[in-house]
Amino acid sequence: MTPRIDRRHARRLALPILAVGGIALAGCGGDDDVLRVYSGRHYGIEAAFEQFTEETGIEVEFLTGNDAELRERIAAEGDETKADAYITVDAGNLAAAAEEGLFQPIESEVLSSAIPAELSDPDGLWYGLTVRARTIVYNPDEIAVDDLPTSYEELADPEWNDRVCMRNASNVYQQSLVASLIEHHGYDGALEIVEGWAANADIMGNDVLILEAVNDGLCEVGVTNHYYLAREYDENPDFDVELIWANQDDRGTHVNVSGGGITTHSSHPEDALVFLEWLATDGQQVLIGGNHEFPANPDVPPDEVLVERFGVDFVRDPLQASVFGALNPDAVRLMDEAGYG
Repeated sequence: MTPRIDRRHARRLALPILAVGGIALAGCGGDDDVLRVYSGRHYGIEAAFEQFTEETGIEVEFLTGNDAELRERIAAEGDETKADAYITVDAGNLAAAAEEGLFQPIESEVLSSAIPAELSDPDGLWYGLTVRARTIVYNPDEIAVDDLPTSYEELADPEWNDRVCMRNASNVYQQSLVASLIEHHGYDGALEIVEGWAANADIMGNDVLILEAVNDGLCEVGVTNHYYLAREYDENPDFDVELIWANQDDRGTHVNVSGGGITTHSSHPEDALVFLEWLATDGQQVLIGGNHEFPANPDVPPDEVLVERFGVDFVRDPLQASVFGALNPDAVRLMDEAGYG
């Protein structure tokens, strides 16, 4: 069933009902008349769900967990699932959920107006809600700005041997970056680039380790999601790492999304639609608050840290998120073939 918003219903829900608004922090399950969300996104959701309930009167229960395990759970529960909505990080996870038939199509002028087409599924199965850029970071004490690499492709050149830190192959953010290379360069072209990375890079288990290694001078440059660096500035404004936006002379910096959709067997599809529409509009600021992601809705301003420390007027790769999300299996295969750890 395609959920359609009943405007009278939406207006009623939009009235503050402060006596409701409770959020169950335990796993989902319980009575009806509660919107249940399975979330692979762990940051920013609790405050957003609380405010959503305050503003709409729709109670929310949520269950967080590993992205793949939550998808397996929704699939295993089938038409008995408790999940009304599934939200997660990375287009690869969203595309996998769509491919597995876990989402139902959404028709919503609110969502299609608020979220750019390149950040959404073309069939309306999911919508991006926040944006994260994966780009090049560096230690200004170790390398001059004029000597920096300006593209992901340059990091495959032999001159960067033992000078760069990158994320491991099992990480979905890195997989999506590689998937974007496949779309732009073809499989063989992307394979050549990733083989260069494998030869040059010190491979690490998470983005924070990469930033710490760059800060400590163990690597001259690295590749991370931008908000991890912004979080470091929150804790230490003198953290000795800066970023440059990659590929500004050609297609732009790779950007990814976190987002969500309405589950195929949702018991409350209309409330789930109100939930997604709120997250894409009135709830954008609280959803990104504290995590320093970019809002997916271009009418919502980014936070001050991003404006002041990074600059926000950079060229973004316009590649549709659903395209590189669907290429995730190819990216995983390519990284294995390239010997990228």
